[in-house]
Parts: sequence; structure tokens; C-alpha cells
Amino acid sequence: MSVLPEITSSMTQLGVWAVVGYLLGSIPFGILIARVMGLGNLRSIGSGNIGATNVLRTGNKKAAFLTLVFDGGKGAVAVLIAQRFANADAVQIAAFAAFLGHCFPVWLGFKGGKGVATFLGVLLALVWPIGIACCATWLAVAVVLRISSLSALVAAASSIVWAFVFGVPQFVILFAALVVLIFYRHSANIARLIAGTEPKIGQK
Repeated sequence: MSVLPEITSSMTQLGVWAVVGYLLGSIPFGILIARVMGLGNLRSIGSGNIGATNVLRTGNKKAAFLTLVFDGGKGAVAVLIAQRFANADAVQIAAFAAFLGHCFPVWLGFKGGKGVATFLGVLLALVWPIGIACCATWLAVAVVLRISSLSALVAAASSIVWAFVFGVPQFVILFAALVVLIFYRHSANIARLIAGTEPKIGQK
């Protein structure tokens, strides 16, 4: 079984789906939800990140939940639309581009979120058992170690293992690229983990 996806689409088609995926992924739902719910400018709150974790710092759990759902949903929608109208290689391009759009949205000066929710949304739409397995991995690590960032990193990395377990090695390169970006976006968290200063879940 090859870990390389078969290229069957033209460069133009791949380019179109890259744009579609990026535009969907770049919608900053955290900022939009915070604004609609009167929570202020998310950029000036906590870490300034646009993801659900920072929205939770406003104290509004509903807003954080909605951000989590919509950030995951935009990744899933990008994949599902591509699956409906494009070849398998273009689906992977759309998935990767949606993730890039969330992490590096042009509308926000390429300063977006860390991508965990969008990553999980992409996985659930691509191969839902792997998405479930990664969610379960996150939960298991969170319950035992109570560190959200570490749970996200382990869950993301586990996607590569799960690709082989579930017999879909054609997604390994895509998953590996997404994992590298997730680790990059969590570089500050990793530094704190090494220093032993990363806060635990529920810690103020």
C-alpha cells in the first residue's frame, strides 16, 4: 500500500480546490462569534488567539463551544464539498488548504488559530473512524495528564499511526504535514511543557 495519493486531477483543478479550501478555512469564527455575543475583541483577550480555548477565556462556555464546532465544521465542509465534486487528490488539497486557512488567514494578517479543531473536523470528514480515534486519544491523555496542549499534540501525532491501523496509508503524507504544522503552531506550548510551566486543565 502506497503512502502517496494518486494524482488524477489537473493543476488547475487542484488550484481551484486549494482556493476553496483556504477560503472556507480562513473564516475566523472565534472572532465573529465573540463579536456577535458581545464578548469584545478576541485579539485583546488572553493569548489573542482566535480558537475555542481563547474564547473560553472570556468566561462564555457557549461561545467557546460554538467556536469549537464551527472551526471543526469548516474543515469538514471543505472536505465534504470536495468529495462531492472532485477527485481524491483534490480532496486532500482542499483539506490541507482549509487547515492553512485557519492557521494563516489572509484577513487577519496570516495570524490565525492553532488548528486542532479544524484538524479534527478534517479527519472526521475524511475517515471518520480516525477522527473518532484521535478524539478518544485526546480525551485519554487529557484525563490522565490534564494538559490540553499535550493532549492535542499526542492526538494529532496519533493520526499517522491510525492511518495504518485503519488501512488508509494514502492519507499519511497529508496527516504528517498537518501534524508538523500543529506542532509548529504549538511551539510556545511545547517550550512550556519542556520547562514544566504549561498550565493544566482547570488551572487558573
